[in-house]
Amino acid sequence: MFTIKQPSTIIFGKYSAQEYKFPKNPLVITSAGAESRGWLEYLGLVDSLIYDSVESNPSIETTEQIISEFSDSNFSNIVGLGGGSVLDVAKFVAYKMKKTKIMIPTTFGSGSEVTRIAVLKVNGKKQSFHDDNIIADIAIVDSYFLQNTPEIILKNSAIDACAQCTEGFDSKTSNNYTKLFCEKAFDILENAILNKKYDDLAYGSLYAGLGFGNTSTTLGHALSYVFSNEGFSHGHALAFTTAVAHKFNESQFYNRFIKIVKTLGFKKIHLKQDLNGAAELILSDRKHLDNNPKKVNKSDIIFLLRHINDEKSLDKF
Repeated sequence: MFTIKQPSTIIFGKYSAQEYKFPKNPLVITSAGAESRGWLEYLGLVDSLIYDSVESNPSIETTEQIISEFSDSNFSNIVGLGGGSVLDVAKFVAYKMKKTKIMIPTTFGSGSEVTRIAVLKVNGKKQSFHDDNIIADIAIVDSYFLQNTPEIILKNSAIDACAQCTEGFDSKTSNNYTKLFCEKAFDILENAILNKKYDDLAYGSLYAGLGFGNTSTTLGHALSYVFSNEGFSHGHALAFTTAVAHKFNESQFYNRFIKIVKTLGFKKIHLKQDLNGAAELILSDRKHLDNNPKKVNKSDIIFLLRHINDEKSLDKF
C-alpha cells in the first residue's frame, strides 16, 4: 500500500504569488535581501512580522531563535519566502508552533514547498527531519522569482532538482505515482537547462518535489553531506555525488545527468577529511542508503569518494 502526502493546495503560474490574497498579520520567514529585492512588496502583505536572517545550510538553533523571538507575538500564519534553506526553517518553525504554513520558493531546486522534509544542521552536521506535519498547507510556485537570479544559484538549484527526481525514480520505495512525477520532472528540467528555458525550472522542481517527496533520495544525497559540511553548496556537491551514485547504481539517467552537469559547468570538488571517517558518517545515513536500489557497504563508499577526489574528468565516472 502506498500513501501520497502533499500540500492541500498548490498554486502555480507566473505572478501567482502576487495574485494570491494572503491572510493579514503573517510572520514572514525569509533571508537577508528579501525586502531590497522587492519580494515583500510584490506579495502585498498586510501588517506582517518579518524574520529575515535565515542563513544558508541553517541550524536547528535558528529555528529555536525564531520560536523564542516570536512566541508571544499574535500572528495568523507563517509565510516562508526563499530558497530551500528558508523553507525548511519556516516549515519546521510552523510545525513546532502549530501554525498554518504558506510556502513560496524563490529558487527552484529543493522542492521543499511540497515535501514533508526539513534539513537542518544539528551539532554542525546536516540532519533530515521527516514528518507529515512539516508539509506546507499551501504552496505557491511563481516563476516570477527567477528574474535576476544569480547564475550560481540557478545552477545549484537546477542540479539539485535533477538529482532529487532521478534518485527518487530509482529509489526502492518508488511507486507508479512517484515514478510518473520524477520522470516528467527530469524531462522538464533537462529541456529547461539544455535549451535555456529557465522559467520551466519552477515547474520541473515542483514535479520533482511531488515525486521524490513521496519516496526518497538515495546514495547521491548520502554522499553529498560530507562535502556540504566542508563548505560546498548542496547543489554543487550533488553534481558529482549523484553522478557517481548513478554510475554505481547503473541508473538509466546516468548519461543524461552527466550531460547536464557538463552543460552547467561545475568545477570539481574534493573532500579534505579522512575518507575512512567520512565513510563511517555516510554509512550511518540509513534513511538514504536503505532505499538505494543496490546495497552499499563501507568499501563502496570509500571507492566512490576516492573516485570523486581523484578523477579529473566526468567522462571517467
